Amino acid sequence: MYGDYIATKARESHMADFDWNHLRSFLAVARCGRLTTAAARLSSDHTTLSRRITKLEQFLGARLFDRSPEGYALTEHGYQLCKIAEDMERLTDTAVDKIGGESGKVKGAVRIGCPDGFASYFLANRLHKLTDTHPGLNVQLITGTIAYSLSKREADIAISISAPSEGRLVTCKLTDYRLGLYASRDYLREHPSIRTRADLQAHRFVGYVGDMLNFEELNYRDEIEKDLISSLESTSIFTQLRATVGGAGLCVLPSFIVHHEAELVEVLSDEICFERSFWLIVHEDLKDVAKVRAVISFIRDEIAKERALFLPPGLTSVQERPKEKC
Repeated sequence: MYGDYIATKARESHMADFDWNHLRSFLAVARCGRLTTAAARLSSDHTTLSRRITKLEQFLGARLFDRSPEGYALTEHGYQLCKIAEDMERLTDTAVDKIGGESGKVKGAVRIGCPDGFASYFLANRLHKLTDTHPGLNVQLITGTIAYSLSKREADIAISISAPSEGRLVTCKLTDYRLGLYASRDYLREHPSIRTRADLQAHRFVGYVGDMLNFEELNYRDEIEKDLISSLESTSIFTQLRATVGGAGLCVLPSFIVHHEAELVEVLSDEICFERSFWLIVHEDLKDVAKVRAVISFIRDEIAKERALFLPPGLTSVQERPKEKC
């Protein structure tokens, strides 16, 4: 009995020396693969994170990362600790959510990863309504045409034009949206008229950089005509939009963005029309967290109010894939 008592006291003394910030730093580096990126995410500096990782390895008596110029890669011990740390993170989120739920408050940070066009032309100017309702909520909006890893916590919620086919993810369709072929009024005045698809061969096009497409859904040009001349390519929808307004050529653009640009005119609207979908994706471990639920409900409600902005009445929707609802 006395031996058990001594062992228990030794364990308690050992855990008293444990710094939970070290584990948080470890998890950030494990997800990012680089100290500088992880430090930015934690609003810290890379020297502090490096020191914490070293102390954690010393505390556990195990090497957690293989260091190289390319970054930090988890060792076998690191993989084991990562699973434990993520379980602890989920338990912490649940505990905070339950306590916050009891006090009737939605608070904390929620990171949303989504396409830049959707973020800037629809979501950004509406988010103040959400934060007005929940003053303790911090919304972090990250944008780009990439796939965000929810398992690595690159985002808590992802909005994507492609629905994932695997992973512990809960997915629901937000809305279909329409795209058309557009050009500026000045461009159309200064170039040959466009009456049929064949006339497009005499025109320049603006679009995405072909070998840098992260989603096949963005490859519109091949659906129009494979041999079209591309005069300007960009990974940014903003660059494409401004170039088209400036007269660089024809471009496939979403109607909810063009809605704001009076200078643009749709071309061959009866023949060339695209439809894509926005999907909302959340990791199943977060779907019941109050702050995440509040953001999901807000986004879905705002889109429901503005459905015609994305999909004009009468346009046939694509078939929704059977998925668990958010």
